[in-house]
Amino acid sequence: MRIGTATLQYYRAGVLVKSYTISTSKCPPSNVKNSLGTPRGLHEIAERIGAGQPPGMVFKSRVPTGKHFSEIQAVDSDNSNLITTRVLWLRGLEPGVNRGGDVDTYERYVYIHGTNHEERLGEPLSAGCVLMRNLDIIELYDEVRTGDLVWITD
Repeated sequence: MRIGTATLQYYRAGVLVKSYTISTSKCPPSNVKNSLGTPRGLHEIAERIGAGQPPGMVFKSRVPTGKHFSEIQAVDSDNSNLITTRVLWLRGLEPGVNRGGDVDTYERYVYIHGTNHEERLGEPLSAGCVLMRNLDIIELYDEVRTGDLVWITD
């Protein structure tokens, strides 16, 4: 995944399968807790959440709410980023860089997930997570497994 180009590249056996347009943090990249920056370095997919949910399903605390984002946006006055469709929860693999202490990606609840702002993908948009189109995150979710590696770079 490349923060600067706002792309996530999916490789299988060293061969590029697909490239996706994404959004990362509005803040500069950072591994430090409370920075709201997208963390860099080597990660793994720690948990896969949301199998079978319809595109646009909103999650709160990793639990589906039963509502599509359009139902929530109708009453959401601040137009915030919602966690939608699927959640790939990341765990850092580099102690002192993105794992443990004040730099723990997993403890920061950093995900790859769908968004209610697909029209804005490609621009800095999140509070540290990696945002994708809802149909794209379904496609990626179906391809990856827990333990698969994720490299995030500037």
